[in-house]
Amino acid sequence: MMKQLLALFFFLLSILANGQSEKQPDPSNYFRLIEGKDGSGKYRMELNSDIDTTWDKWKIRGYNFGFNAQHTPMYSTINGILSTPYMVQVRGNNNETNKKRWGYHVFEGYAKDDKSRITMLVNKHEENGKPVAEMYYYGTEYNHSALAYNWFRIGSDVRNHSFLFSRDMAIFYGSLKLTNTITLGKIGADDIRKDKPQGDDEKNFEESAKHVNYNSLKNAEDGTIFYDKDRNIVVIKIDGEWRKLLTEPLPDTVKYGF
Repeated sequence: MMKQLLALFFFLLSILANGQSEKQPDPSNYFRLIEGKDGSGKYRMELNSDIDTTWDKWKIRGYNFGFNAQHTPMYSTINGILSTPYMVQVRGNNNETNKKRWGYHVFEGYAKDDKSRITMLVNKHEENGKPVAEMYYYGTEYNHSALAYNWFRIGSDVRNHSFLFSRDMAIFYGSLKLTNTITLGKIGADDIRKDKPQGDDEKNFEESAKHVNYNSLKNAEDGTIFYDKDRNIVVIKIDGEWRKLLTEPLPDTVKYGF
């Protein structure tokens, strides 16, 4: 009787062990060594995560925004410092869908509120006949309004120094040296819109830009200067009043070859 009980016990253990082993994932699905060239004997490493639409993080906007959980693998995490003596590179591919956010974002770094983030993206837009690479500091407003964008500082981490950039404004605390020309903004009646267009500023970018022009001129400080293209004059604000800058023709002794 005892031998029969022991046999039954070990039989159940074997079934349990086999069942557990069947549930164990195959490591080769997540970590693979791939030969660089057939027969070279040199290998590269590849890491993969599963697609799981029930993953808790997919409920958080900062994770799912721009991705489709039915096609995008879960985020892979390294609990330590990621360091390389070479470089970090984000490559394009034949099908950008679910590879990068909307196929555009190549980097995101989140602030301590886990919502605000600095973002780098490529080829979301094309302007003046060329694709655009973009950098911005996106705040907690999930829209394209001016309030949604914080300052992006370039130069140093010292307050009231360096150069700040936001959606429609830049503040240069440092000096600016040009080795080429500077062109004043050409603004006329058809470049200004008093009322804000309804809807998303990205979708209404042309009319939204006109409203930005209006606000910039309305709230202009002394020293603001622009070119009035309707009247072919240069205008500057002095002591709260818009004034015309006087110009005169070049002397006969001055001739340019352009």
